[in-house]
Amino acid sequence: MSLTCLKKLMSPLASIVLLAAFGFSRPIQEQSSTPTRPARGSEQKQEDVIRLRSRLVVVPISASDASGRPVRDLTLGDFQVEEEGKAQQIVSLGEPGKTPVEIALLFDISGSTNAQFSFEQRAAAEFVKDVLKPNDTLTVFSIGCVPKLVQARTTNPQDGINGINSLSPSKDPTAFFDAVVDGATYLGKHAEVGGRRVVLVISDGEENFSERSTLKDALEYLLKNDCLFYAINPTGAAITLNRVSLKGQSFMDAMSAQTGGKAFLPERIEDLSGVFKQVAEELQAQYLFGYYSTDVTPDGGFRRITVKTPKRPELRLRARQGYYAPKS
Repeated sequence: MSLTCLKKLMSPLASIVLLAAFGFSRPIQEQSSTPTRPARGSEQKQEDVIRLRSRLVVVPISASDASGRPVRDLTLGDFQVEEEGKAQQIVSLGEPGKTPVEIALLFDISGSTNAQFSFEQRAAAEFVKDVLKPNDTLTVFSIGCVPKLVQARTTNPQDGINGINSLSPSKDPTAFFDAVVDGATYLGKHAEVGGRRVVLVISDGEENFSERSTLKDALEYLLKNDCLFYAINPTGAAITLNRVSLKGQSFMDAMSAQTGGKAFLPERIEDLSGVFKQVAEELQAQYLFGYYSTDVTPDGGFRRITVKTPKRPELRLRARQGYYAPKS
């Protein structure tokens, strides 16, 4: 176990002080506003009021056919978005796969994922080469007893690859939820408005050391910071051997389902590269829509979202299941 983890275990008082200073400060959700335009009657005034008082809700959507292949030929008119059962007027925020992607890559270095560490590094490096385009960004965190920022936000793929290659396996426990919260918070603070925010973890999800966060916190921070959650579990078929592994995968399934991402569990470590390619292909075919909610109540409550393609009911859609409203 690293010296950092040992100190963390031996100094509960210090941990409490640090948590009081940093751990409970939740990011303030800023309200987006749109400049008012010249009035064109009561309907226009009402629309302007909604825009000024509500937050732009960004909805990345992945659409696939029955075989799981991305569908790229849909238009704005094919989609229907409802919030709490009420239809919303949506607008396209860019062509499929063309809007910038802000990725926080969380790489598990804890003891439970050491078996194929170098192979995971190579696969992750190839993913960065494939997926990162001009205007896209990458941030790299390690997951251990304490989440660590390994590579700050960069547009240079080689910087990200160097950060991945600098990681070393450890015997540390896994503060998984803390790492997800830190990754989502970082994107919320640094990502540009109007892009897609992705938290991608390479981990078995076996949480056993988080002090600041729970599964509920991780979900809340992902949704509040408009993040998609993708997970790649390198455990493979061995996951069925114990309940801890199955529970870890269930955590990642829950976060991906709520945010519109996906949790992958390749059967063999050799399939890891193919899974990274699937993630890259999906991100390159993803739709990005937005709307100003008709519910402008600033209560901080959770609003449930439903996305449909009435003209193409056979398609499989994945999108965030909701968001947290601004709070006065």
